[in-house]
Amino acid sequence: MGISSLKVLKYVVFFFNLLFWICGCTILGFGIFFLIKNSFGALFYSLPSLTVGNVVVIVGTIIMVVAFLGCMGSIKENKCLLMSFFVLLLFILLIEVTVAILLFVYEQKIDDYVADDLSRSIQRYKSDNNTKMAWDGIQNYLECCGINGTSDWNGHPPKSCPRGPNTQGCYTKAKAWFHSNFLYIGILIISVCVIQVLGMSFALTLNCQIEKNSQSLGI
Repeated sequence: MGISSLKVLKYVVFFFNLLFWICGCTILGFGIFFLIKNSFGALFYSLPSLTVGNVVVIVGTIIMVVAFLGCMGSIKENKCLLMSFFVLLLFILLIEVTVAILLFVYEQKIDDYVADDLSRSIQRYKSDNNTKMAWDGIQNYLECCGINGTSDWNGHPPKSCPRGPNTQGCYTKAKAWFHSNFLYIGILIISVCVIQVLGMSFALTLNCQIEKNSQSLGI
């Protein structure tokens, strides 16, 4: 691989990470919007900071930082930044695999934990404004009521609950949607992992080529 091939690879890595960075900016923008709108607050009693806005902001920020390292490392032909980009992507990939395994192994326990925490959040509906906004937002958006149905509200469902005998619970409806779209979700997750592996491969290849060119030039 000559100098011309190195330049091609360098710009491939740069534009790959530029798109990655733009995606991060978009995700961060949605996160800030959710934080400002605050329509989805904390529903989990034991994790009050776990809100849609906080999670999306964190994910967007991580993507932006990783993509920035990849962009700067490729365009500047900086081996340190490229290896930092490679290590971060590898670390994120390992976290994703670990989380997937834990979700699979402890699926029932996690299911029980989430249902229990949501039940406790219903009890705080009238006393905590953030919880009220969260439940109202989700029930309006998903057109559902409570966790498993209107019975979760002890015969007094809020106005955000849709009226009708066949009204589903939000948790029940969310699980049903997940199972019905499991194939598409799996394809999406695999695609993300493939993109990450490609990014790592490009970065490692570019780093090795920079090293070879430096040795051939006696630098």
